[in-house]
Amino acid sequence: MKPISFLLLLCSFLTTITKTFEEKLSDAAISIIDSSIVYTPNYVAIKYPNGDVPAKTGVCTDVVIRAYRKLGIDLQKEVHEDMKANFSKYPNFKKWGIKTCDTNIDHRRVPNLEVFFERKGQKLAVTQNANDYKTGEIVTWLIANKYPHIGIITNKKSSDGKRPLIVHNVGGGQILEDCLFSWEIVGHYSYEK
Repeated sequence: MKPISFLLLLCSFLTTITKTFEEKLSDAAISIIDSSIVYTPNYVAIKYPNGDVPAKTGVCTDVVIRAYRKLGIDLQKEVHEDMKANFSKYPNFKKWGIKTCDTNIDHRRVPNLEVFFERKGQKLAVTQNANDYKTGEIVTWLIANKYPHIGIITNKKSSDGKRPLIVHNVGGGQILEDCLFSWEIVGHYSYEK
């Protein structure tokens, strides 16, 4: 191997191992961008742990689940274990009329992820200042005052350089988009297991 090739390979390797968890999560989210993913909110029976809906389908929560899974974190398992031990802390069980945990769907509901990230991660300030939203953090919105939504903040910037881009799925596939302030932000979190 030529010395210059070895040095380039070594630099690439060192850059990879010195990245923060947040940078790795951003990279994982960017790596799963796929506009052909069909927005499919249907209830699906999936294996447990490490279950996933069919690869070419999903919703906004599946973006977050898939990105974390690339880093070896199974949110299906993590959310289930916390819900099982602390069911009453997850207030939205009344909304869906459930009386017990369900490994097929619990981790795929934005309100449950909000409770989980607040309990197990760090709840961050919700502001209208783009500089407060950092690479690898999670943001949740309420669209039209009724539809919960979630995405991952990346290290990529808007064309004017003022806002971080988000990987999310609101119906157009798993995409990277300048949408931080497109809807009402209701949650802002950091979670690293």
